[in-house]
Amino acid sequence: MKAGLGVEEEFHVLEVESGLLVPRADALLRRLPRRSFQAELHQSTVESNSGVHTSLHELYADLAGLRGRLDAAASSLGLAVVAAGTAPLAPASSGHPTADARYRRMVEDYRKVADEQLICGAQVHVDVPDRDTAVRVMCEVAPWLPVLLALSASSPFWQGADTGYASWRTLLWQRWPTAGPAGCFPTAADYDDAVGDLVRSGVITDPGMIYYDVRPSAHLPTLELRLCDACPRTETVVLVAGLFRALVTRARQRLLTGGAPVCRGRHEWLRGASWRAARSGLEGTLVDPETRREAPAAQVVRKLLDRLRPTLEALGDRQTVEALTRQALAEGSAAQRMRRTAQQEDLLACVDMLIAETRGEHRHRGPRPAGPGRVPYPDTGAPGAFSGTGATGPSAGSEAAEIIGT
Repeated sequence: MKAGLGVEEEFHVLEVESGLLVPRADALLRRLPRRSFQAELHQSTVESNSGVHTSLHELYADLAGLRGRLDAAASSLGLAVVAAGTAPLAPASSGHPTADARYRRMVEDYRKVADEQLICGAQVHVDVPDRDTAVRVMCEVAPWLPVLLALSASSPFWQGADTGYASWRTLLWQRWPTAGPAGCFPTAADYDDAVGDLVRSGVITDPGMIYYDVRPSAHLPTLELRLCDACPRTETVVLVAGLFRALVTRARQRLLTGGAPVCRGRHEWLRGASWRAARSGLEGTLVDPETRREAPAAQVVRKLLDRLRPTLEALGDRQTVEALTRQALAEGSAAQRMRRTAQQEDLLACVDMLIAETRGEHRHRGPRPAGPGRVPYPDTGAPGAFSGTGATGPSAGSEAAEIIGT
């Protein structure tokens, strides 16, 4: 039986003309159903919550529908929403916290880290039968999670500057005390004891502040993937969800048959692998989890696909995931598309592209007229920024779009 899966997506709220973040989440949420949309730490972010699905096609339709409702509500207020790890033109000033006691305490406790939490991610939940299974599966899937980060990378810009990274959101996110690789625990009780120690130490205030790359959900019977950037294209979210479910399913099968290896307790390389994925995206090298050596990103992605092919076949997801993977490798990461657009035009055109892709359009509306509001591309000479060979044009992604049901 297929495990159910669901997705939480975070979106930046922007002023259309300037492309800047604006603290208008409350106004936007008043026009949306609270069962599917909610506030986040800052008022420039809105989160959507999908239903639980066993079919990737149904998940895609749900996510596209949620984005459509969110876009319509934003447009009615003269706003736009963007799914990306960072907004290219985020202001240098601090954010505007949501009026919630928990969020207010987080801002007070973590100061600059919380102030600059102007980032958006995509979280994937996969059903598991119990917390012991969730905790044991964590260790098995962890080595391959940086590959999913590379596929999602969409945050090369921060406050109008090119960071040289494909996912600068990852570097901002890892400043939190409980972000990064989780490590391995033999049972859920051991995991819960470790979380309890962190709460009792005063480092965090509640289990919801465990921000590991993967974790048992604090309130659902699921294993939750947390390290990915928000993705402009819904297809990328579905690809990440399909791969993560296959990883979890394969790990569960290995646990049942006694095939899962004993953890060696060495996880420092995983943080390095995540850094490599954040730096390179799909346009450089990644750390191969099997050899722990660098290898071309496309090679590591294909190795993951080969590893999961029997599981994907059994789940009925092989055709969809393979088509989406081909699309991702042909077109490159969202970070590369953003840099290309900014280089050819400017950062406001990059924002336009993100708005369009978040809406489900793969081509933005074309250059805006020149004027004082234009923000030139910040050429930092970042190595490898344009090393990919992605295909472009109106037909890009047509095979994947047909297979996934658009």
